[in-house]
Amino acid sequence: MNLADIKPFLERKWDDELIPRLVEYVKVPAKSPAFDASWSAHGHLGEVIKSADAWARAQKIEGLVVEIVEIPGKTPCLFFDVPATNGLGGDKTVLFYGHLDKQPEMVGWRDKFGPWTPVIEDGKLYGRGAADDGYAIYAALTVIAALDGQKVPRPRCVGIIETCEESGSPDLPEYLAKLAPRFGDVQLVAGLDSGCGNYEQLWMTTSLRGLAGGTLTVEILDEGVHSGKASGIVPSSFRIARQLLNRLDDPETGRLIDPAFHAAIPAERLEQAKAAGEILGDQVWKEFPWVGCTHGPDAHALALPTTKDPVEAILNRSWRPALSVTGAGGFPTIDSAGNVLRPKTALKLSLRLPPTVDGQEATAAMKRLLETNPPYNARVSFSGDWGATGWNAPQTAPWLKRAADEASRAAFGKDAAWMGEGGTIPFMNMLGEKFPRAQFLITGVLGPHSNAHGPNEFLHIPYVKQLSAAVASIVAAVPG
Repeated sequence: MNLADIKPFLERKWDDELIPRLVEYVKVPAKSPAFDASWSAHGHLGEVIKSADAWARAQKIEGLVVEIVEIPGKTPCLFFDVPATNGLGGDKTVLFYGHLDKQPEMVGWRDKFGPWTPVIEDGKLYGRGAADDGYAIYAALTVIAALDGQKVPRPRCVGIIETCEESGSPDLPEYLAKLAPRFGDVQLVAGLDSGCGNYEQLWMTTSLRGLAGGTLTVEILDEGVHSGKASGIVPSSFRIARQLLNRLDDPETGRLIDPAFHAAIPAERLEQAKAAGEILGDQVWKEFPWVGCTHGPDAHALALPTTKDPVEAILNRSWRPALSVTGAGGFPTIDSAGNVLRPKTALKLSLRLPPTVDGQEATAAMKRLLETNPPYNARVSFSGDWGATGWNAPQTAPWLKRAADEASRAAFGKDAAWMGEGGTIPFMNMLGEKFPRAQFLITGVLGPHSNAHGPNEFLHIPYVKQLSAAVASIVAAVPG
């Protein structure tokens, strides 16, 4: 196929129809269930999935079947099925994946910007969710429509768009059990929920880290007491929490201590990291919004990363575990904090895991390390709420390597690049187990400064157009 034939269609579709739809999508606070316990009553997830369903049904794609699938008590999914064209059989399929739920608001948005306030500036659509991952359903069906419009043969295409991915996809296993028989013999999984190292070529995600986490709670008193009377006698619950965290990682280096959290890095992934490091260089760490030093001899210098070696940085974020404290409880606000020794400290912990480490086992290891023999006999509990195993792609088939390079050259003028990502998409591991013979096209638009989950998140509009063309090229290359 010649991408030049479908690029005009894609340009018009994105400019005239899809970007305006995503502008409306950004306005809806369709937070994932982990961040909105009353999601069903609020109706925001239902609103965005019904909107996507209505748009999908209106597409002029011959044979397209679309339906919202619901299991009582679970977040809804959107399913679509499009028959193969030009006489290709209907058994072998391409499976598209995306999600419509969003991360919560986060502070730090620029003036006049916000999570539910769409702003288009310098070719970027700012706001929560357009890039992660509201665009996926629209891109998937637009790719199919572009191929069909040029009568390019393609396999049968099916898709599942969920609404609880940002919560770890807890509802997805039941939907997979229900829908997998309708997927056919999946040859290629096209997951459009990943990242890109730059906006200059197609990036193929080779692995995703797993995730373990939960809430660590340390209690030392039944109620707060005057700090002048109690400090020095009553140990600080925060200091105890610090001691417990030191059981997990080295406070000087951040390296996780227990071998249960580590895995060997495959030779192929090392080579891919070296190649990606040569492409990206210092951009691997410079893409982040570092603060500047405000005093001393380094007053004008930026804060420093854990490493400036691009290859080591890529491996750190893709194949090595890392612990983050993402929330805290038991603290008054600063303006209302008196001289009181607080009775308890609660910390939300997020531990990214190497792709091949079992998420449930890692969560159990965290609980054991944190709760055993607590300092000062404090009441310590760890309540695990994450246990997602990562994903490592199977060996790349020659046809996919060739198709990715050809697609990237046609869409961007450069070969495709291959790199592991630090995020977690539980669906990938689930699909890998259900369809062990499938190849994986895992890609996305979350490139430098796009800041998924954080303030000023954006969708890079020129890149999503080129990515759509590249995905179309690869779908057309799937063996019949």
